[in-house]
Amino acid sequence: MDDLTHLFDLSGQVALVTGSSSGIGRAAAEGLALAGAHVVVHGRHPERTRAVAEGIAAAGGSASTVLGDASDPAWVRAAVDGVVAEHGRLDVVMANAGVAGGPSYRTEEGRIAAVSDAEWQSTLANNLTSTFNTLREASRVMGDGGRIIVTSSTAGLRSDPFVGYGYTATKAAQVNLVRQLALELAPRGIRVNALAPGPIKGTRIGGEAELSPELEQAWADTIPLGRMGLPDEVRGPVLFLASAASSFVTGAVLPVDGGALDLSHAAY
Repeated sequence: MDDLTHLFDLSGQVALVTGSSSGIGRAAAEGLALAGAHVVVHGRHPERTRAVAEGIAAAGGSASTVLGDASDPAWVRAAVDGVVAEHGRLDVVMANAGVAGGPSYRTEEGRIAAVSDAEWQSTLANNLTSTFNTLREASRVMGDGGRIIVTSSTAGLRSDPFVGYGYTATKAAQVNLVRQLALELAPRGIRVNALAPGPIKGTRIGGEAELSPELEQAWADTIPLGRMGLPDEVRGPVLFLASAASSFVTGAVLPVDGGALDLSHAAY
């Protein structure tokens, strides 16, 4: 039987991961680099972004950095054009940049009457507009056969009392954006898919960077596997969607949630 490792080999390819200075994005960038891709690490904070690229290089991988705001269409266009100018190609793009978008309605400040215009617009810009900008510019320069991945959420596939209105709305919109773009780009062999992570530690899900033991247990109680996920546990699904292993997969939403979508939130 043929060796299947070639299905996951990204040697000689170039990948851009937005929002990759921490959390899921960082884990994805590291995983793509381990598979042989040159990874362009994106973030807004120079030190954190540089640290991810340096860590990839120290592990034997290849990485560079780009700093800026993915919600700014002019910046995204310039950044994507810069990647192609420097490396001559862009094979994989992961639109991962985003924010938690405020607390859930289980708190007074998270109820719909309390959500400010500024908070709502900020969540739209950072989650949905940044994704749209990234997909538009990636599809413009990407060669046939490229791969696009969007980080959505299980909160985009159902109601979720643990997150805010802006988050669940933008994550749901990302799902249909992926499905629509998958149809458009299919004739070019460009595959467009989404990840739907469940509760992952260290990603500011629910609006908190460091979860209290009580809140972490509340999240764990919604997951059949009995715990929150770790950022590194998203590496495999990302590599699957970024590689030839998923050559007949497009317009799909892949849950990475420990079985959370199979439970209701009735007991929250």
